[in-house]
Amino acid sequence: MPTLKYLAGYPADLLAQVQQLIDAGRLGETLARRYPLGHEVRSDTALFDYTMALKNRYLRNAPPLSKVCFDAKLKVLQHALGTHTRASRVQGAKLTSKREIRVASLFKEAPAEFLKMIVVHELAHLKELDHNKAFYQLCQHMEPAYGQLEFDLRLYLTHQDLQAAEACHD
Repeated sequence: MPTLKYLAGYPADLLAQVQQLIDAGRLGETLARRYPLGHEVRSDTALFDYTMALKNRYLRNAPPLSKVCFDAKLKVLQHALGTHTRASRVQGAKLTSKREIRVASLFKEAPAEFLKMIVVHELAHLKELDHNKAFYQLCQHMEPAYGQLEFDLRLYLTHQDLQAAEACHD
């Protein structure tokens, strides 16, 4: 049984179900049926607008964002699908702060729901820095299906790895 690295920590019975889908060659088909639609967010400008629309809907009082972009350097292996950074700088007598969200480029091609999940995750970091109960409650507030989407994204990443491994062996 190949290592299900993105699913570490999930119950053994759930992992067995995932393994059955993989063994039957149905993981990709199952995900495609569940998430058939892509999205049109392909540029950094479109991603900024998409993120700001979610921020303005759910987090109006959160600090402003200065940049939102896709980042080809973010690697899934380093467990970074998106990042939220803050940089403070002294300008004269004022302290200014810039906040950025970077989303891994793989989300340009991922289903629309997964893009929303990762943007919601990074937006939640504007209010909650740690992955604590309040953080996940905020994620659920912005996207009620957050928990399921996070799990399914892990399935999607597993499927991507399996496809890449097959391509290497062909």
